[in-house]
Amino acid sequence: METEEKIRVLVVDDSAFMRSAIKGMLQIDPQLQVIATARDGEEAIEKIRQYKPDIVTMDIEMPRMDGLTATRIIMKEMPVPILIVSSLSEEGAQVTFDALEAGAVDFISKDLGNRSLNILNIEQDIIAKIKTIFHRKKDFGRFMERFRQSQIVPVDTRLAPLGGGNVLLVAIGVSTGGPKALHDVIPYLPKGLSAAVAVVQHMPAAFTKSFADRLNDISALEVQEAQDGLVVRPGMALVAPGGRHMRFRRRNLEVTVEISDIPRDSLHKPSANEMMLSAVKTYGASRVLGVIMTGMGNDGLLGMRAIKSGGGKTIAQDEASCVVYGMPKAVVDEGLANKVVPLEQLANEIVNMV
Repeated sequence: METEEKIRVLVVDDSAFMRSAIKGMLQIDPQLQVIATARDGEEAIEKIRQYKPDIVTMDIEMPRMDGLTATRIIMKEMPVPILIVSSLSEEGAQVTFDALEAGAVDFISKDLGNRSLNILNIEQDIIAKIKTIFHRKKDFGRFMERFRQSQIVPVDTRLAPLGGGNVLLVAIGVSTGGPKALHDVIPYLPKGLSAAVAVVQHMPAAFTKSFADRLNDISALEVQEAQDGLVVRPGMALVAPGGRHMRFRRRNLEVTVEISDIPRDSLHKPSANEMMLSAVKTYGASRVLGVIMTGMGNDGLLGMRAIKSGGGKTIAQDEASCVVYGMPKAVVDEGLANKVVPLEQLANEIVNMV
């Protein structure tokens, strides 16, 4: 309908090709309107003040002022939802995570190896993310306030079982908004946790190792990108590699990781459903704690259903603390969450339920 509210987007990139490509793909959708473009961070700040866009797509590597510096200034002085457009490289991953920690809402990746081909491949992703972020824009002020003042509930390590806990695996599924959210959970889990932790974060293959390494640097748990054949132990956290599925298999008394491309046609790779269903099959539902956090879509719904119906425990992140409430909402709406808790209480609740 003509009366439908337009989503006003500012596109920031130092490449004329990229500005044109992103503008072109966004304007395919009649609900999206690119109101302006900018060539660097300084111009982006000027255009935000002038046009007051609903959402900004932000490149990282730019002359005069880079995207990370601009993001920090924007979030401090004129907060607006920012979607980072990042290169698929280890360096690109590191600075993308810095931008997310500075307050950017999410990111999309661009592969410049074959620009005309790969830019087209992100069209559906960027449009979906912009629309989802916009529909949560009314909550953005509240999100930024929580972001600035977030007070993580300290974990009482006396509650962390050093052995003999019923739960052997904490299975976490998360997507949009996940990198920042996981920084408020994994580092707060105690070293003596009697369960292992498995994380499926929807993220490109080039990013997951860097992300796991960053978490490892600030966590009591041993955090690493999952590898095929790795023995799963209590007190470790495994991040599923981007572009592949993480499952588990039992070998005598040990459980090991299985990394696979199958099913190849899965909507998400890695998939929270695939990981959780495998955990139920390997450990038994009653030995798995399922956790669904912020994210688009409903990945993890089937896995959480299997955990709950088999006698396992489940937690969903609450709506107010989610960047996008899609994945937790799907679980909550089906009555599959034993508890619904805000982000700042998630680590404490995980320890309580292990």
